[in-house]
Amino acid sequence: MSRALSAKELTGLYESTRAAMDSPSPNLDTLRSQLSKLKVGLVQIAMQNSEVATDSSYLLLKRSALELGAEFSVKVGDIPAFERYMAQLEAYYFGDNLGLGESKVMYPLIGLNLLRMLSENLIADFHTTLERIDLDQILGNEFVAHPVKLEQALMEGSYKKVWQARAEVPTPEYLFFVDILMSTIRNEVASCTEKSYSSLPLDDAKTVLFFSNMDELLTFAQERGWDVSPSEKKVTFPSQAENIRVFQGESIMHQTLSYARELERIV
Repeated sequence: MSRALSAKELTGLYESTRAAMDSPSPNLDTLRSQLSKLKVGLVQIAMQNSEVATDSSYLLLKRSALELGAEFSVKVGDIPAFERYMAQLEAYYFGDNLGLGESKVMYPLIGLNLLRMLSENLIADFHTTLERIDLDQILGNEFVAHPVKLEQALMEGSYKKVWQARAEVPTPEYLFFVDILMSTIRNEVASCTEKSYSSLPLDDAKTVLFFSNMDELLTFAQERGWDVSPSEKKVTFPSQAENIRVFQGESIMHQTLSYARELERIV
């Protein structure tokens, strides 16, 4: 086993890792290695002296290291790791705060976790987490208000508002989960489209599926096995073996097309 780092060395390692994380172009491999070394060091120093585990300086460093790990997980797109870090941070965020005071990245991370829950359709968990947050923070904190606004839009079936929320993220990191959510919505709308229409003009398909350009639509169409006719400027969907509940798909599509036309007028 490697030599245990001292408290001073661990603090220095955290500070250098924090600085690397905040740099414009961080080296992800280096960050991963430093984070691993920091986590091992925190465990080793606590094993050597059990009283350290209750020391406020140690707890503050441990919380900061967990927050750093959560941020790194989003940066590399590791959702399970992000979920594990946030589970460990609950004791710091929703307990008695262990006498450490409020972390400046607490609400940005809570907001990201709320977005993760939305993207995974964990609505019950979403509301359980909201119940643990002060009402004034839900209403006035931009990091919490953003996912709350998204959840309300989803409940209304207003996909246009979800799409517009992409331009209103409080930090760029939020785009990671918003894009996952939009991908889920896009596939749901596409499934309804296939059941409700035999074909659509390319421009309508691009708009209703919330694509920014035609290349994105063409790639998506290829993935779903749609037939694209550049000469006719339309996309044709695979024929359905059975006409099952088409009226439901039509209702959803009429609403979504209406939202799409409104969006075109806005932009």
